Amino acid sequence: MGFMLKIVAPDREFFSGEVDRVIVRGIEGDLAVLKNRAPIVTPLAIGKIRILEGDKERIAAVTNGYLSVTKEETTIITDAAEWPEEIDVERAKEAKLRAEKRLKEMPEGLDIARAELALKRALNRLEVANLKKFDDGKFK
Repeated sequence: MGFMLKIVAPDREFFSGEVDRVIVRGIEGDLAVLKNRAPIVTPLAIGKIRILEGDKERIAAVTNGYLSVTKEETTIITDAAEWPEEIDVERAKEAKLRAEKRLKEMPEGLDIARAELALKRALNRLEVANLKKFDDGKFK
C-alpha cells in the first residue's frame, strides 16, 4: 500500500491515485517521495514527473509549480502537465526552433531568460514525447 498522489494543472486534475513512489525535478535537483516521507513544500523546475506503482511507471512533462507532502497525501501543483501521447510534437519542435533562433540572433531587447525557458520547455516536451514509443500501455 502506497500513498495518495494528486497532480493538478490549471486546466484539470491531471492525476489522482495511490502510488508507491513519485520522482520530481525540484529547483535543487531530483527528489523522490515515498510513503511516510517527512512533510515538505518545495518549488519544481521544468522537468519530468515519474510515477511508480509496483512494476508500472508513467512519465509526464511538467512546467514549474510546487510539491507539497503531508502525512495524508502528496500534491503537485503545476503550470502545465502532459502525458507523452498528449504532446504535440510538431508544435514543440517549432517552439524549440523559435527559441534557438531568438537566442542565436540576440535581437536588441531580447529577454534571454524568457527565451531560455521557452527552449527548456520545448526540449522537455520533446524528450517526454519520445518516451511514448516505449510506452507499452503501463499505468494508464
